[in-house]
Order: sequence, then structure tokens, then C-alpha cells
Amino acid sequence: MRFILTLLLIVLFVYSLALVLLNGTPVSVDLWFNHVPEMRVGLLVLITLALGILVGLLLGVQVFRVFQNHWEISRLQKEIDRLRKEQIQQAQSAAAEAAANVRHEKTIMDISPEDKSPL
Repeated sequence: MRFILTLLLIVLFVYSLALVLLNGTPVSVDLWFNHVPEMRVGLLVLITLALGILVGLLLGVQVFRVFQNHWEISRLQKEIDRLRKEQIQQAQSAAAEAAANVRHEKTIMDISPEDKSPL
């Protein structure tokens, strides 16, 4: 994998160098804040491409973080709902068990030793 990445970077560098050297026509570039009297067209294309890639990656990372946070929030909300349902079920079963124990204790206490049948 590292070999393929290195080879890809070398090919990209050679292509960029050829682009600058083959497109040597000087052009005037007027930016918002600066004016460059002469610049090669190939160099201008490479700078523009690099800036576009950089801005695209930065925006892509931010957008991915937004989606990732949204997915994480959704997952956590589902987990909270599941835990709430589980907690409600446990509370209901504990309440039912406590009610059954109370009825059982009341039944046992209602029978006194004098009420024994002679059989």
C-alpha cells in the first residue's frame, strides 16, 4: 500500500511539473488583495487546484463531522429509549413481585394457629 501511494505521489509530481513547463504562457493575475503582473498558466492552474483541494478537504471534514455527530446523537437517543423501556419493564416486574409478596404475607398472617382444623 505504501509503495502504491509513493508511486502515485511521484506520478502526480511529474504530471504537475510537466503541466507547469508545457504551459509557460505568462498571464496577468488580479486577485482581490493583490495583483501579480505575470504568472505561468500551468502554475496558476496548479495553485488553483491545490487551493480547491485544500478548501474541499476542509469543508468535507467539517461536513463529515456534522453527519458523524448527527449519527452519534441518533444512536445515543435510540440507546436511551431502549434503556428507558428496559428500566420501565424492570420497575413493573419489581412492583408486581412486591405486590405478590404483600398478598402472600397477608395470607400467611391471616391464618392463626388456633384456626387449625382438627383433621
